[in-house]
Amino acid sequence: MNASKQGESVKSAVRALEILETIVAMGRPMSANEIGTIKPIPASSMSYLLTTLVGLGYLVREGRNYAAGPALARLSPAGSGASLRESVRPLVDSIRDKIDETAAFFILRDMEIEAIASAMSGQALRYAVEEGRRAPLHAFAAGKALLATFEPHRLDAYLSTVPRERFTENTITEADALRRELDLIRNTGLSHVREEFTMGICALGKVAWRNGAPLGAFSVAIPAARFNPEIEARATELLVQASALLGQA
Repeated sequence: MNASKQGESVKSAVRALEILETIVAMGRPMSANEIGTIKPIPASSMSYLLTTLVGLGYLVREGRNYAAGPALARLSPAGSGASLRESVRPLVDSIRDKIDETAAFFILRDMEIEAIASAMSGQALRYAVEEGRRAPLHAFAAGKALLATFEPHRLDAYLSTVPRERFTENTITEADALRRELDLIRNTGLSHVREEFTMGICALGKVAWRNGAPLGAFSVAIPAARFNPEIEARATELLVQASALLGQA
């Protein structure tokens, strides 16, 4: 096999694994179009790979959707299931890959947020989010998005007991101003942070819901030098898409 054919074979193998990982991570049958929103695989290759994986028993076809097949189940340890971290990782990677900006998924930890999955931009000017890192609710886009889901009594408790540090001149710390900000987030479904935790960094956040409960929040961090209406609109589209896909998982 020459180098070119060998390279194509490796690429096909990688794409097949990406398809399997995506369906397992989402934990539900998925259409080719849904898989394609997460993994940028050409339609012709997608069709061929899906047909091949069905033929091998790694996937089964359910109408227009594809689900994990018996051959794939035999490779999994008994009783194993996709954790939230595993479910969000391909979605976070997909956001990063499509706009080359740092993306992450945060969950609530007491009265803070914690990054359980992140994918860093490959650009020289970028913002890094470390997995396992905790951050304040009031100054992070994901934190504000989750704070906006609090019931009134829980929000009152947060505002009256949790110190809110002013990290930059833009950080919103006053209770009344923060309440107004949260009202806006509830109305739009999206949170914005403009240099509130780190000067020079803007961010967007979107909560993912399942069965009426918040799972956590996706976020994208973008240097202010690149933050414009076009990248904001594209990032918003990807956040909404990822949140919807996770909510169906």
